[in-house]
Amino acid sequence: MTDILLVTLNARWSHCAFGLRYLRANLGDLHDRSAIREFTISDAPAVMVEKILAETPRIVGFGIYIWNLRETTQVIQILKAVAPEIRIVIGGPEVSYQYDTEPVVALADVLITGEADLVFPGVCHDLLAGRPVARVIRAAKPDMAAVALPYGEYSDRDLAQRMVYVEASRGCPFTCEFCLSSVDNGVRAVPREAFLAALEDLLRRGCRTFKFVDRTFNLSPTTAIGILTFFLDRWVEGIFLHFELVPDRLPEELKTLLLRFPKGAVQFEIGIQSFTPEVGVNISRRMHRGRTEDNLRWLTAETGIHLHTDLIIGLPGETPETFQQSFDDLWRLGPQEIQVGILKLLKGTPLGRHQEAYGMRYNREPPYDLLASRDFPFAQMQRFKRFAKYFDLFVNHGIYPRSMALLIDHAGTPSPFAALLAFSDWLWATTGQDYALARSRQFELLLDYLAILGVPEALAIDTAAADAAVQPQGKGLPNRMHAAVERHRRQGAAAGIQNHA
Repeated sequence: MTDILLVTLNARWSHCAFGLRYLRANLGDLHDRSAIREFTISDAPAVMVEKILAETPRIVGFGIYIWNLRETTQVIQILKAVAPEIRIVIGGPEVSYQYDTEPVVALADVLITGEADLVFPGVCHDLLAGRPVARVIRAAKPDMAAVALPYGEYSDRDLAQRMVYVEASRGCPFTCEFCLSSVDNGVRAVPREAFLAALEDLLRRGCRTFKFVDRTFNLSPTTAIGILTFFLDRWVEGIFLHFELVPDRLPEELKTLLLRFPKGAVQFEIGIQSFTPEVGVNISRRMHRGRTEDNLRWLTAETGIHLHTDLIIGLPGETPETFQQSFDDLWRLGPQEIQVGILKLLKGTPLGRHQEAYGMRYNREPPYDLLASRDFPFAQMQRFKRFAKYFDLFVNHGIYPRSMALLIDHAGTPSPFAALLAFSDWLWATTGQDYALARSRQFELLLDYLAILGVPEALAIDTAAADAAVQPQGKGLPNRMHAAVERHRRQGAAAGIQNHA
């Protein structure tokens, strides 16, 4: 029997529920009476309830996020219908703000808003003892020195097969109005000695992938340097580090360390969002453009760090033309990925103050994405959303680098965005779908479009074959590419043998 079951529905099995591990690590004397159970949003609600009830819990705590709100509500509805005696405690970003009319809140016995690490144990003690508990409890931001670290809650299987999240700090000093972190009041650091000891233990247990969730990893150069030095001093093959970087802060000492990492071992997620000055003012976003561009150029030219950059479609004050300019400017800086996101009106953020002035209309259901605005009518927004999906498929996935470069070179426009948007428009007109395109179909579409641009067939096939030849064998390919792909593979194998010799 497990008295306390901590549950969430992840977007994918490969993701670990970081918040649940913090909750369990801080349960104190209730720790051994608890367990974590993770599902995915694709699991059947009734089956999830069946598995929950098989453990006969007295309390079930659910972590609720934008990606699992609907599905978690369904699970709790069933759970309350068949086992009303079980106490349901909920928390998480999706129910910490503007929750009064949220159906899942009405179903739950207790809602804890904010960071529940140190509040949840007391709630559990009271519920298990039959003492009254308030329906809504607002948790204050805890002193990180008082919070037990969660890394012992990762299983060996987690460390070997799943995404492992770590954090050296919580909060963000910036006030970007589209982001929930804008409501935080400053940054709270995890005590460094305890954190590095936890990293040491994860390395000892075989962890090789570390995704830092800090909003501003390099806000404190001293902290960033300490963490990077820690990994360099203990480096083993296979380590992969992910950080979210403040792009205009790269002091020379930090650059010197970055030069020492192997190619592909570090990924920086860099939120550009927009280069348009008016947009930055509207959303209270501060970024020194000159330093940002210089740092991105240096990172792409001098290091092997993978740059995952972000732009957002639909920010107040942005137009299709200014977004195109931001995209083209960022493209020419050479990041490996440009994640094109759609503006969302997240609960608790101040972004809503722009709705009237810019005619912004949002989806009322998760993910609360922008449907239309003064500058992006609905049809235009749909067009740009399709662009984001096709761009992710054909560019960000890294399968067609040579073919996409050939496409842009022959598009007849100096704007990479215009070239790729035209390709997106053609894909939609040709297929009527922006998902579930098989790999062989993708290659066929790419070859057909290159022909429309006037690229000679032999050159198009040879270029696409060079892309396909480095992909795992067994992937579907059009018949017209088979011979060229085999030729490129033979050439690659011969070159590998020669280099080895």
